[in-house]
Amino acid sequence: MQLKTLRYDIEDMPAGKVAAITFDEQGSPVNTMCLQWQDDMAAVTDQVLKDKDSLKGLILASAKKTFFAGADLKGLMRSTAGDAPRVYAEIERIKKCFRTLETLGIPVVTCINGSALGGGMETALVGHHRIAVDDPKLQLGLPELTLGLIPGGTGITKFTRLLGLMGAQPYIMEGKLFGPREGLQIGIVHELAASAGELRARALDWIAAHPQAQHPWDAKDYKLPGGAPSNPKIASALVVAPAMLKTKTRGRYPAPEAALAAMVEGAQVDYDTATRIESRYLASLMTGAVARNMVNTFFFNLNAIKSGQSRPKDVPRYQPRKVGILGAGMMGAGIAYAQASRGIATVLKDVSLDKAEHGKAYSRKITQPRVDKGRMSEREQQALLKRITPAADAAALQGCELIIEAVFEQRELKAQVTQEAEPMLAEDGFFASNTSTLPISGLAQASRRPGKFIGIHFFSPVDKMKLVEIIRGQQTDDETVARAYDYALALGKLPIVVNDSRGFYTSRTFGTYVMEGAAMLGEGIPAAAIENAAVQAGLPVGPLAVLDETALSLSVHVLEQTRADYAAEGKPLAATPGELLVERMVKQLKRPGRAGGGGFYDYPAGEKKRLWPELKALFEKSGAAWNVQDIQDRLLYRQSVETARCLAEGVLTSAHDANIGSIFGIGFPAWTGGAMQFIYGQGIEAFENRCAQLAAKHGNGFALTAEAKAAIRKHEPRY
Repeated sequence: MQLKTLRYDIEDMPAGKVAAITFDEQGSPVNTMCLQWQDDMAAVTDQVLKDKDSLKGLILASAKKTFFAGADLKGLMRSTAGDAPRVYAEIERIKKCFRTLETLGIPVVTCINGSALGGGMETALVGHHRIAVDDPKLQLGLPELTLGLIPGGTGITKFTRLLGLMGAQPYIMEGKLFGPREGLQIGIVHELAASAGELRARALDWIAAHPQAQHPWDAKDYKLPGGAPSNPKIASALVVAPAMLKTKTRGRYPAPEAALAAMVEGAQVDYDTATRIESRYLASLMTGAVARNMVNTFFFNLNAIKSGQSRPKDVPRYQPRKVGILGAGMMGAGIAYAQASRGIATVLKDVSLDKAEHGKAYSRKITQPRVDKGRMSEREQQALLKRITPAADAAALQGCELIIEAVFEQRELKAQVTQEAEPMLAEDGFFASNTSTLPISGLAQASRRPGKFIGIHFFSPVDKMKLVEIIRGQQTDDETVARAYDYALALGKLPIVVNDSRGFYTSRTFGTYVMEGAAMLGEGIPAAAIENAAVQAGLPVGPLAVLDETALSLSVHVLEQTRADYAAEGKPLAATPGELLVERMVKQLKRPGRAGGGGFYDYPAGEKKRLWPELKALFEKSGAAWNVQDIQDRLLYRQSVETARCLAEGVLTSAHDANIGSIFGIGFPAWTGGAMQFIYGQGIEAFENRCAQLAAKHGNGFALTAEAKAAIRKHEPRY
């Protein structure tokens, strides 16, 4: 047989012949369920059937560092709704191979030498006995829901039959990953081996000791763990589950609903029928828009970020050891924690030692709950805290390879701290500003070495937000960009690289979201309608609530700084309707935001926040024409138009930076795949037509220039 993705061998053992299928996809670092693998698997299954009478057992193994990586997702990206019958047939073909191998009447053992995720986990489940290397770095699980898919290659059916409906829920519905030891505890793994070298011998021993083997559900006396859906305890939970799910998904994510349905429906029928139910749901998802959007971004785009596609090439890798931070406020304290938790020595400087100590205390506050719950030892906590050195004197920064200023958004203050701290850098060190809006090239004027000056924009709260926006100034050199990128990866963050401009990418685009919401309020649309429509569209928080949290007064401060900058350049600045409304809220109505006592919302002590009642009289108009779809389109399209403009202007240089930046930085809905993938998901022409409609009705914020249209086409993903 000419096999390109696996090997088939038969070996004479003392107890008889044992066959081995070893997955080894040629020209690939991992094993995938590509079309060639599907053909090879069908061919080798036919051969095993011919050989079965002479076989005492079968071993499934991998020649790669990982056991199996799962499905070939490029094929999915080319699928459309019309491909559903073909996709269903392909899924069923794979399952037929799995089912044939596990019902041969001989023992089948899976040797798990490395991670097995998604389709890889499902392939491992073919074995009646599963042996894994006892390595905490080895990951197992079914994370398909994070890509808009379900574990439809027997994963749902088998996990449900092994763990029960309630026990399987976190692994299927939440995509919970686990290591070999947890796998052993829950019964997905049966045995642990100290090293990969032991796996084969262990497998042969088990085969010799168990000449007859089958899966639990193939036994006549099998019962579903925890009870069937008709069990009163299970039934009472299932009654509320769909409603709870709808509250979370807002109906925008079909995969969780399909997974729940496949679990419950499959638990009421025989095994083979259950797997067909699974296949139908998976085929529907694989040929749907949401899965394409999410796979594009959460697989391909994320891998592009992690593999450094936006990082300048030919620059040696950098591993940060000692980093200084200027400003021990919420942002500086958060960065200090992020660094210390990753083993980086940190100097946290503020104007007084008390303030610096207060900033350090934030790391204790974050880690204490973990210590209390036993997830972190006191020794580990103390080691983390020892890595943070609070200081009031710039001399403490001596020898830092990187210094990041995280002081107030004021140009003069940033220039002052830059000039004070920069001389303390190590000889080959570089300096960064954590500004969220001020152009880096302007801030770099305060530096003695503008080539070694860069923007590293963290998002608050730093311990929870994964994104880091790296801003290249006009004079920033490639080495500095690459080192900033490596620094962000060392913190476990997702770095995107953008070129300098006012607001960069994230703040600029985020501003269009909140200001479009404010503009709609100014047009007379009820505040509650705006906020609810935003959340129903999949945005985490409504635009008015976001403005309150980030402070309306900060938006006004940025507007005033921008006006001053434009005036210095001899240019007029026309504020948008949203900006003017926010300015009125702060200056006339004295509503600066949550921290200042209230903004668009009131915040009664001990109660839930509620919209400020005066908004109705001040802004709402009974004759204002609106509908939910228009509100949602304005909020989503406005951000996507701004993203296309950023690509056209060279602020962004890739669609993957745009998609990851919009989802992880500004909360663009994950079901869309990000601000650029939203355009491609709508269809470019349909998107352009809708923009033209919105521009005619709501202004130039929705207008697409010829350059923006060209950028959209240039960056369209091709698979």
